[in-house]
Amino acid sequence: MNARAYLFSFSPDFHSLHSHKASSDFPLPKKRLFRFRFQDRTCVFRVSGRNAGEFTGLARREIGKVFAEVKSEQVKFREALDDVVLGEEDLEGDVPWWEQFPKRWVIVILCFSAFLLCNMDRVNMSIAILPMSAEFNWSPTTVGLIQSSFFWGYLLTQIAGGIWADTVGGKLVLGFGVVWWSIATILTPIAAKIGLPFLLVVRAFMGIGEGVAMPAMNNILSKWVPVSERSRSLAFVYSGMYLGSVTGLAFSPFLIHSFGWPSVFYSFGSLGTVWLATWLSKAYSSPLEDPELLPKEKKLIVSNSVSKEPVKKIPWRLILSKPPVWALIGSHFCHNWGTFILLTWMPTYYNQVLKFNLTESGLLCVLPWLTMAFSANLGGWIADTLVSKGLSVTTVRKIMQTIGFLGPAFFLTQLSHVNSPAMAVLCMACSQGTDAFSQSGLYSNHQDIAPRYSGVLLGLSNTAGVLAGVLGTGATGYILQHGSWDDVFKVSVGLYLVGTVIWNLFSTGEKILD
Repeated sequence: MNARAYLFSFSPDFHSLHSHKASSDFPLPKKRLFRFRFQDRTCVFRVSGRNAGEFTGLARREIGKVFAEVKSEQVKFREALDDVVLGEEDLEGDVPWWEQFPKRWVIVILCFSAFLLCNMDRVNMSIAILPMSAEFNWSPTTVGLIQSSFFWGYLLTQIAGGIWADTVGGKLVLGFGVVWWSIATILTPIAAKIGLPFLLVVRAFMGIGEGVAMPAMNNILSKWVPVSERSRSLAFVYSGMYLGSVTGLAFSPFLIHSFGWPSVFYSFGSLGTVWLATWLSKAYSSPLEDPELLPKEKKLIVSNSVSKEPVKKIPWRLILSKPPVWALIGSHFCHNWGTFILLTWMPTYYNQVLKFNLTESGLLCVLPWLTMAFSANLGGWIADTLVSKGLSVTTVRKIMQTIGFLGPAFFLTQLSHVNSPAMAVLCMACSQGTDAFSQSGLYSNHQDIAPRYSGVLLGLSNTAGVLAGVLGTGATGYILQHGSWDDVFKVSVGLYLVGTVIWNLFSTGEKILD
């Protein structure tokens, strides 16, 4: 039964309208709600009725015209339902609360949970490497090599992941990434016991899976999230990485002491299957592909999103000719050098310098990541508020990223002057906390300057960031064999200062690529 026939079955006998006139024996409902399913699409209609007296003199021809319009437009949902779809206030009593929850935030939460797993599976090695190095008699240089091997694969899929996401959609790419890195995580203990070369290959394979995550996420959010919610949504998703570090660092020592270091990889890796089942059933690459998306939310997203058409060809020459693109690439390198060193070497610093045991190292590493999760969301809220108050996007991005550079630089310089472990942990927490303002700076800038190519652009800049991770993580092991932790921190501070200059001179928040 089509919409016209169904509505007509609830209508009064219009042939007898004149005989009823304004009689109270023929009341019509003031409002009715009707839900229709057309193949795989569900629509909600509000039909406002009139009293019989109001229908007096209404020609059958006019009523028929209304029905014809409903029938002829019944499958063009975005256009036809703009005038008849219920507002949120009308739906509250008729649609379950879980269907009223914005679908775009379901997508954001799923991306958040993917990034939570991403860093859980990544940081577990920074804790497990301590008993593993003791068992296999690895030197600091070998430990640095193992830590950096992850980035070999991570580097390979940055640009490729961005191209793939922009052309086939972020849902498929992110799903692939989670499955791939989860399998590699589970295989890590087996590879370590076979031999060092096998471990290096498996860690590189894990990097391949995690390498597509950020470009794919950036592609999805560029389509699902309106510009006015960009900083908050990205900050929330990236805070999943920080909370993933918190979870991994907090639970890894317990699992190692209770079940041995291989249990960390088996338990964390298996969580990817739970996420994948939810992702496949709930996520779509674009709001235009989601058959369950309410028309009002679809209209909000489509009218406020700047990334609408799929990419067929990447204009590499044009992209690489823009100074803001190179500012983004250079700043990403400078930022990630310090960030990845802290991510991979912090437990070792706590253990060797501050003399914390394995459990204390893991638990105290949690504080800086908790600070980052809080600061990232605070920074996102501040950035969106400043933009809504009329401050230019360019100014907001420069302010937030300057904090993200100079804050860590200042607090890392204080580490050489503190004498107590508590103050050292506090400096680390403040350094990481201010670093998280970068999520509303350079990490939001890809969608600002090139929304249609945001996946590719993030892959491009993050390639530079990964190079910083590879070089920085490996170089730290070398520096520690021939120098001290103060030397490690001095290099990071120098790059933070260079990044500050580059960002403020050449970056912009305006769209430079259509």
